[in-house]
Amino acid sequence: MLIKERINQILGNDDKYIIGFADLSNLLHKSYEDYNYAVVIGKKLDDSIIDSIESGPTIEYLNHYETINHILSVLIHKIANELNSMQVPVIVIEPTVGDEELDDDYYQTLRVDFSHKMAATRAGLGWIGKTDLFISKKFGPRLRLATILTNHPLSSSDKPIDESQCGSCKLCVERCPAQAANGKLWNISIDRDEFYNPFKCREKCRELSWKNMQRHATICGICVSVCPIGKNS
Repeated sequence: MLIKERINQILGNDDKYIIGFADLSNLLHKSYEDYNYAVVIGKKLDDSIIDSIESGPTIEYLNHYETINHILSVLIHKIANELNSMQVPVIVIEPTVGDEELDDDYYQTLRVDFSHKMAATRAGLGWIGKTDLFISKKFGPRLRLATILTNHPLSSSDKPIDESQCGSCKLCVERCPAQAANGKLWNISIDRDEFYNPFKCREKCRELSWKNMQRHATICGICVSVCPIGKNS
C-alpha cells in the first residue's frame, strides 16, 4: 500500500481534518537534514469556543487548545509508528514546543527550528495572514497543525502557496489588542518581522490570560475569532 493511501486510511473520512504533502528541500534547519518531505495535518477547532472569544483568551479556549494539541500528537505518533513498520524513517514534529525545549535563542527571536505554517504553505493548504496566523483554505485560522518529516519522497499534494490571499481585509489587524501587525501582506520573500511583532503579541497574550484566567498563557484567540475565512466551515 502506498504511503499516502495508508495515512489517509488512518485519518478516515473525518471532515474535521486537512492533510497535505510537501517537498521542503533546502527549507529546513540543519537538525532535520535529509528529512525533506512533510506530511502536514490540521485539525479544526470548535466553532462555538472560538466564536465566544471577545476580549482575549478564555479557560474554555485554553483547555480546547491543549486538547486539540494532544489529539494531534496521538494521531501523528500513530501515523509515525505505521510508517516505521513500513520501513519509512520519520521525525515527528509536535503541534507545539514545550517550555523545557525552548532555549535562549528562542526568547531572543521567538522563532523555533521548524515551522508548521511554512510546511503547510508548501503543501498548498493555505497562507500566512496579517497577524502571522496560518489561514487554511478550508478552516481559515480555526485549526492546529502537526507535521511528520520523512526522507521518503512524497509528491506535493497541491501547488505551494507563495502569497497571501487576505486581500484588503484588516479585521485581525484592527482587533488585535497588542497592535502587533501593520497590515502588510505576507509572501515568501517577506520576513515575519516586517509585518508582525511577536513580542507585542506575546506580552499582551500573557497580560490578557492573567486578567481573564489567572494563567500566564501565550494565546489570545481574538484574531482567530474575527477572521471571516473558515467561519461555519
